[in-house]
Amino acid sequence: MTREQLPPERLEAYRSVLEEALRRGWSILSRGGDAIDAVEATIRVMEDSPLFNAGRGSVFNTDGRNEMDASIMDGWTQQAGAVAAVQRIRNPISAARAVMEHTPHVLLVGSEADRWAAAHGLETEPPLYFFTERRWEALQKKVGAMTKAPGTVGAIALDRHGHLAAGTSTGGLTGKLPGRVGDSPIVGAGTWADRRCAVSSTGDGEFFIRFAVARDICARLEYRGLALQESAHSIIAGELAAMKAEGGVIALDADGHVSLEFNTTYMGRGVMREGQQPVVQFFH
Repeated sequence: MTREQLPPERLEAYRSVLEEALRRGWSILSRGGDAIDAVEATIRVMEDSPLFNAGRGSVFNTDGRNEMDASIMDGWTQQAGAVAAVQRIRNPISAARAVMEHTPHVLLVGSEADRWAAAHGLETEPPLYFFTERRWEALQKKVGAMTKAPGTVGAIALDRHGHLAAGTSTGGLTGKLPGRVGDSPIVGAGTWADRRCAVSSTGDGEFFIRFAVARDICARLEYRGLALQESAHSIIAGELAAMKAEGGVIALDADGHVSLEFNTTYMGRGVMREGQQPVVQFFH
């Protein structure tokens, strides 16, 4: 997406929601709250907005249905949870956290995940809640072909205890096959957090899965001794770009260094630090 393709009023709407999301997460961190709580709260703001390809604004598959994916990971404990191909859960990121905390599993999928979430008190919605005219029109224009839909959402956080966390949520590809699952709910591909590094990814999911992008960025800090920015750049601008795979990451290390690396023309992103206002950007 170029500047010319993004109307100024929509850009400002994106900026407003991103700033709200950053403030919501920071309100938790500033009170000494945990990184995992901040990540979940930040992503819920974006899932509740029809602007993003996650939660309420998710795109449609070839059957005209919304199938959503999400994952979350606590870097201190290395616990993770995820849901995939769910259709009724209002906030998939919260369902992913519930899987992490209340089951022995990492990933629940499909209608059984929807039923499990409802039985455990998570908010569910009828299909009409997830219908947005813009996403429906995008499907009609792309019948027979899959297209990337900007708007996968993610968050990373570092709390006062030095703990990192990461989460990612998406509606996937416009016109995807029913049951298709991308990288967002795959721990190590779309989301990763350990005691050194946290990453959330967006882009051509199949490539992010094959290259285990989120985990590899953190692994290069440990095994190659790379700095965070160098590690993220080497994968996104190097290996993935060479494969003509598009996408980007938000990454954070235990020292507070941030990398917002992408090989596309556009990626909405923002940072908020102690004593500062939110900083939101969209283009290179």
